[in-house]
Amino acid sequence: MTMRVDLLQDSYAQLYDLLGEELTEKLYQVYRGQQVSFPMRLYNRDKVAKQILTEYDGHNIAELTRKYDYSQRWVRQMIQEGRKE
Repeated sequence: MTMRVDLLQDSYAQLYDLLGEELTEKLYQVYRGQQVSFPMRLYNRDKVAKQILTEYDGHNIAELTRKYDYSQRWVRQMIQEGRKE
């Protein structure tokens, strides 16, 4: 069945524009009737903190802040806390 784009609710019309008909239909089937909110950050804070410890080479704080979208202060703090453990 072809979706009538001109009749879609605004939120579904936006999803249709971003994802296409097939994925919009899948999202509708899974989440219809529910309110879904997305966190401001893409990556999980605790998981990023652990990953930063594995990627930190002593000189790449700026790179890590850009990569994971956290502040330099926070990245430095996670490195310090990781060293204590």
